[in-house]
Amino acid sequence: MNSSVQKLHHVAQKPSSKIIGLMSGTSLDGLDIALCEISGNGRETTVSLEEFITKSYDEHTKRYLQKIVSVPEVSLKNVCLQHSWLGDLHGELVLEVLDEWGVNPTEIDCIASHGQTIYHAPKLQHGQADMPNATLQIGDGDHIAQKTGIITLSDFRQKHTACGGQGAPMAALVDQILYAHNNEERILLNIGGIANFTYLPAPSNTHQKTATIDTGPGNTLIDTAVNKYFNKPFDTDGEIAQQGSVQSEALQALLTDPYFQQPLPKTTGPEQFNLSWINKKLDQKGIDNLAPKDLIATLTQLTIKTISESIQKVISKNSPPTLYISGGGLHNPVLMNGLAEQLPNCQIKNFASIGCNPDAKEAVVFAVLANETLSGDGFMIDPDSSEKITFGKISFPD
Repeated sequence: MNSSVQKLHHVAQKPSSKIIGLMSGTSLDGLDIALCEISGNGRETTVSLEEFITKSYDEHTKRYLQKIVSVPEVSLKNVCLQHSWLGDLHGELVLEVLDEWGVNPTEIDCIASHGQTIYHAPKLQHGQADMPNATLQIGDGDHIAQKTGIITLSDFRQKHTACGGQGAPMAALVDQILYAHNNEERILLNIGGIANFTYLPAPSNTHQKTATIDTGPGNTLIDTAVNKYFNKPFDTDGEIAQQGSVQSEALQALLTDPYFQQPLPKTTGPEQFNLSWINKKLDQKGIDNLAPKDLIATLTQLTIKTISESIQKVISKNSPPTLYISGGGLHNPVLMNGLAEQLPNCQIKNFASIGCNPDAKEAVVFAVLANETLSGDGFMIDPDSSEKITFGKISFPD
């Protein structure tokens, strides 16, 4: 038997495994690396976050990725080259971090790599009836495995689309097994480039079902506009938004996008919500003189409003949930205060209060997905079916 297959068989039978989760989001700010000790599977899964770090991308890496991420037309040569290059880079960053942590690569059972989404195309977005939901991530798993000498699982989203899903949000699968609570209605809200949440009704609430949704832009429009007009990567502490004023006419123009009225389930990405989208929506209403600070304030309010309205559509009025928030938006007080104003009946808490570093949440998700593939029974993606599926392609270091 191949030695890597032997090791995989051994890992699958261990009571606990050391798994590194990797996540690189649409903000392109860096690679989240989470070292997890995971025991059990399914509802019995427990996770201990041993180490976590975000390795920031340098400006060259960001610019290189921006050539192909979420743009409608790209060079196939660039896609081909970056798929391999990013796998090598992520492998190098893993080795660098393990050395910093004093951990030998041989101690790691496997790596779970999300990769970098370069395009997300659910049916509702691409509009081609004869084509399936589709999504594409780069950062080849074989390159990561060869670079690190560690078994690597990657390309998780493809199985979701192959089974009829939209390839997102993947976090909901893990949220249900790690964070559902017997006596508390919960919403786990992640404000990354795109904002998404998982609604976990308490088991006693038989009238409500688990729901998951991409609400629309989280930080992506704010960051894009801040970069264009202020040459900064993001609005630190919401300072620019606080200096501007929300322009109601502009806000209403942005809210006319059909996505915000589409039924669940739905997913989206910066392919849809980007600088061109802002300009198009404002031009349609003849708005062309918006001050940059007012634009940032208005885009921030757009995120607040679309998140809060999406939440209000799924929750029970008689049993308001507690919101546990993760992602970069957690660090923007304007967003946090705005959500508190729009959702006065909901308690709002840092995701850390239920036992996980909020910045590590998505990297942990992929570590748990890998653990379930190796040691568990998989996940149900259709609430009306008992069929379970597993995620990720396995790459061996040979």
